Amino acid sequence: MALLFALVIDPVASDDRRETYSATFTAVDPDGPVLPLGELSAQRGDGVFESIGVVDGHPQEVGPHLERLAHSARLVDLPAPNPEQWREAIARVAAEAGEEELVIKLILSRGVEQGSSPTAWITLATAPDNVVARTDGVGVVTLDRGYQLDVPGRAPWLLLGAKTLSYAVNMAAIREAKRRGADDAVFVTSDGYVLEAPTASVILRFGDRFVTPEPNAGILHGTTQLSLFAYLDRRGFATAYEAVLLSDLRTADAAWLLSSVRLAAPISAVDGVEKAVDRALTDELNAYLLSPRN
Repeated sequence: MALLFALVIDPVASDDRRETYSATFTAVDPDGPVLPLGELSAQRGDGVFESIGVVDGHPQEVGPHLERLAHSARLVDLPAPNPEQWREAIARVAAEAGEEELVIKLILSRGVEQGSSPTAWITLATAPDNVVARTDGVGVVTLDRGYQLDVPGRAPWLLLGAKTLSYAVNMAAIREAKRRGADDAVFVTSDGYVLEAPTASVILRFGDRFVTPEPNAGILHGTTQLSLFAYLDRRGFATAYEAVLLSDLRTADAAWLLSSVRLAAPISAVDGVEKAVDRALTDELNAYLLSPRN
């Protein structure tokens, strides 16, 4: 992804009230030196982020993304982001967007070591070409996440439900999937339950019923998954959050990876075994996900 535009944000208190926050934004060269060497986001991945899809200049699901940013900040003991400040910054960045698919990334970091306040910035970048993934699907391999289903409740300090900048494990999983000849990975617990993909939620279809793993299992509650479930509910389908076994992933009538930028990518194979792709339904889901959503 090529960076197109960037704003550095001077965070203000979440209870701050003013007419405009424009004075707290600084446009910077997205390819130039911006962060100091002591920045903890670079040194330790100590921060949180969100990625917002932009379609025809419209940032998708801004409210849910800001709610999840605040949730992640709370989990890692960062000050609550001011939602109105971030909304204004998102609108400022989106004003630079054209008609192609883009991605806005929100970053909130603990700042410089021994500093007095967090640092924050927003970037606008081109989105990858996801046409093939949305039409032909993606083959996945299942990878052990290294813990049992009940660990998130017993060890909240592992931050398993936060969208942190520490994505080394997620990227390693995708590289391992490609080494095994697949496109992506799906994490499973050591006791055999499906969690999520490194950068996406997982949903399964059984007849007219759609299921996704429970978010309290230490996974991100996907904004795209939430939006899609609301759409499916309106269409008359049943939706549910459940403990999903690995065998369910293999036997489901269809399955998808869902994310804010790739949108709905049907799973075409699991651990080398082909899986049927519901092209008509996938096209319908992506048509909805490409429509303006708030």
